[in-house]
This record gives sequence, C-alpha cells and structure tokens, in this order.
Amino acid sequence: MGATLTNQNSIEEEIKNSLKSGNACYHSVRNLLSPSLLSKNLKIKIHITIILPVVVYGCETWSLTLREERRLRVFDNRVLRRIFVPSRDEVTGELRKVYNEELNDVYCSLNIVRVTKSRRMRLARHVALMGERKSVYRVLVGKPKVKRPLGRPRHSWEDSIKMDLQEVGCEGMDRIELAQDKDSWRALVNAVLNLRVA
Repeated sequence: MGATLTNQNSIEEEIKNSLKSGNACYHSVRNLLSPSLLSKNLKIKIHITIILPVVVYGCETWSLTLREERRLRVFDNRVLRRIFVPSRDEVTGELRKVYNEELNDVYCSLNIVRVTKSRRMRLARHVALMGERKSVYRVLVGKPKVKRPLGRPRHSWEDSIKMDLQEVGCEGMDRIELAQDKDSWRALVNAVLNLRVA
C-alpha cells in the first residue's frame, strides 16, 4: 500500500508524507472551499471524497501516538476552518476564529482519527483470519526474535488494535474469536468510527 515500515516502528515520516500530499490536494481545491462559491454540504463532500482519502491512504498499518493524532487533527481542523468561515462574536459582533470545540459540534461527520482507527480495525479482521504463515500477519503482529533495547517498548500495531477494542468496551476479548463473526466485527468498526474523539 506504499507504506514505509522502519525497524523502530516509527511512522513519523509516513505521517509527514501523508500530510504533505494532503496539503497539496487541499491547495488544489482551496478555491472551491471559499465562503461564497459552494454550499457547506458540498464543501464537506469535497473534503470527504478528495482530501481525506489522500491523507489517510495506507493508514491501516499506522500505530498512532498522541502527537501524531494531534498532527492529523490540526490538518483536519485547518480544512474545516476553510469550510466553516469565521463566525461573528455574539457580544462584539466582530469576526473571530472558529474554535476546535465548535468545529466538533458543527461538523459531526467523519473525524480523521476515527477514520484511521476504523480502517485499522477493518484490516485487523483480515489479519486475524489470515493465520501466522502469511507475511502480512508476521509483519503486523509477529514478534522479532532479537534482543530488545533497554527502555519502554514502542507501541505496536497490535497494541493499537487492543486499545481500539478497549474503547468500544471489548477489553480482554480475543480479537481472533471476535473476527470470526463478520457482522459483529462490522458493528465494532462502526462503533470505533462513531466514537467521540476529544
């Protein structure tokens, strides 16, 4: 999928490249997102169908840290601020910036972090059903047989899946058993997609 894997399990460079591509895409359609040209619903559709897929391409393999989640949300909020023009202050009547909380309230559709998590969960089912012999399973879930350096171990892809399951109330459940039932897993993916991200 064009993802760059490192031996340190760092996706910082991957996120940087995705945001760079997303910025290029955003600037190519920026004029369409100007206040008077199109309706807000149409602008949101442009964001969901043109800009968002470019940024989250290959996100199924990402193991996001809080810092990387914040970088993704900053990009998403910048695009949304272009769509939802500055609002007028109720007291002074002057134009002011739309705050993040207001964006979350007004724009209750897709959140970039939730999209990333739901896509990762979708891939997790396929990986769980593959078995240990497949190379994809070994790359994403396997444990290398080398001595680990001192310090706290890095957050792995499998750890991210466990955290996603924990967020939807499936803590401690065996994901391979859960993956056997397609409809239940689809419900879990939808639950992750609809989580409120702070």
